[in-house]
Amino acid sequence: MKKIALATIAALGLTGSALAADMPVKAPKIVAPVVTNPWDIAFGAGIYSNYIFRGISQSNNGPSVNAYFEPRYNVNPNLQLYAGVGGWSIDYPNRASAEIDIYGGIRPTFGPVAFDFGVWYYYYPNGTCYNAGVPGECALNGSLPINGNVIKSDLSFLEYFAKATWTVNDNIAIGAGYYYDDNWLNFGFDAQYVSGTLKLTAPSNWLPTGFGLYASGEFGHYFLGTTDAFYGNLRLPDYNTWNVGLALTWNVFTVDVRYFDTDLSQGECNAITSDFGAKFDPSATIAGLNGPWASKWCGQAYVISLKADLTYGSNLK
Repeated sequence: MKKIALATIAALGLTGSALAADMPVKAPKIVAPVVTNPWDIAFGAGIYSNYIFRGISQSNNGPSVNAYFEPRYNVNPNLQLYAGVGGWSIDYPNRASAEIDIYGGIRPTFGPVAFDFGVWYYYYPNGTCYNAGVPGECALNGSLPINGNVIKSDLSFLEYFAKATWTVNDNIAIGAGYYYDDNWLNFGFDAQYVSGTLKLTAPSNWLPTGFGLYASGEFGHYFLGTTDAFYGNLRLPDYNTWNVGLALTWNVFTVDVRYFDTDLSQGECNAITSDFGAKFDPSATIAGLNGPWASKWCGQAYVISLKADLTYGSNLK
């Protein structure tokens, strides 16, 4: 009997194995690979109590607004191509309508170091020429009111740049930049600007979720040159400029309070800017460079700004 029972169990076991082998196997669920769109768009806008560029007010020490639009193509996580257009409201001596920025470049990243190589065109449309000493259209407009400053109708110029940022850790980033200007502000000479930057970001647990805080600063030096005959073949002075500020971020918004200054005197500032509002001041006279006119476009200034910066991939999808 035991032999019969064992044989029966064995037969059932074999039959069960055979049936299991014959049953269809359920295929694993196929998950479609995630396709990442390499294209993205960055855009934003801001309002400023004063538009200061490399230490010099571009808005007659008054408020300014700006906006930009920048398509990007991410070749891979460590290489980005980009092109963009932006604009600023300005108040220039030649009464140009605005500053229009057209730019593009490449941003490679190697570990903690990010680079940015590109070209930037500063376009100032619809300017007016003022110089009573030059025949033609300029002579008809005379010189700028009261102070006799002169300026060309077209101040547009092209700039090539290379920047690097080393992100030491989540709280410290150190940067450096080199900028070469082809015929800076149409003065008739090429210029170079070099700068160093430092950004200190507060730990994320210091603030509520969504908020951020950082302090940042820059020190730069502008190498200028000798103007063409329109401006009297003047040797414009090189100068240092610096800024330091504190910024609070919330989602896509940034509120920034910043201090700017340069080592230019008010007389040197007038020679560089042709400030239409320069004030009479005999102490501002510099032999061979500037008459008795002083500009405050290059001095100490405190600027507060509110900006919004978004990308389609991060904020709108």
